[in-house]
Amino acid sequence: MRPGRFAATMKGPKGATMNTVLTASRAAVGALPRIWIGARPLERLWYVVAGVLFAGGLGHVAVLLLTGASWEGPTSLRKAATFGLSFGLTLATVVWASSFIRLGSWFRAAVLSIFTVVCVLETVLITLQAWRGVPSHFNFETPFDTSVSMTLAGGGFVIIAVGLILAGAALRRTADLTPELRLALRYGFGTLLAAFGTGAIMIATGVTLARSGDPAAAYATAGFLKPLHAVALHAILVLPGLAWLIGFTGWDAGRRLRVVRWSIMGYSVLLVGAVIISLVG
Repeated sequence: MRPGRFAATMKGPKGATMNTVLTASRAAVGALPRIWIGARPLERLWYVVAGVLFAGGLGHVAVLLLTGASWEGPTSLRKAATFGLSFGLTLATVVWASSFIRLGSWFRAAVLSIFTVVCVLETVLITLQAWRGVPSHFNFETPFDTSVSMTLAGGGFVIIAVGLILAGAALRRTADLTPELRLALRYGFGTLLAAFGTGAIMIATGVTLARSGDPAAAYATAGFLKPLHAVALHAILVLPGLAWLIGFTGWDAGRRLRVVRWSIMGYSVLLVGAVIISLVG
């Protein structure tokens, strides 16, 4: 076989795969408006709230860049930025991903409404304290600061309860889904619950240190699981999003499932790396 012909043969499948992915991406982009159109009024409200939280995070990023304010420390506006972005993105993702789980309409409405309220409350309180120039977490200097810190801690445990409900439902109530989407949802909600759990561990550690009279140690060391928390938090977007996207490719079920399995293995490597970084500091 001539070299040119051999090269063309090798490029063909790759080119076809790339064209398939591009076609699927265009189809997925075209399908995005249908998520909004097909949503119920309450779901649209949750999406709007998520968008407001995310926009608030972006606004604080702009403030930090334009003013040259510090990105470090417990009183930085960085906290308002990161929590706004994370809560906005997480809320929108959870609303979308949970739509694939068979839950009673009223029960789902109650669970996600509670989750939405907690996301808003946490973001607003953290942002308020950032603009006041005081720490939002582990701050017991005044009665007001104490109430804020304890509200944030309590909200974290409510979020864990929501995560438990959704992760349990993902394990038991997804029989009518494609295998790859079912697997991605189970992995995504499982890692989301792990992210909520690491957040609770950090809060409990910080509160314990601050209450023992060492707030400096709380601010310095309580966030040791941040890398793991950040990576685990967004698997619920990456993996189900990928499974949903490849559903537009026309690939057979076996190939789609293999892609998701390999992606889960790759994401698991990221999680292990985040654990190592968290433990070694």
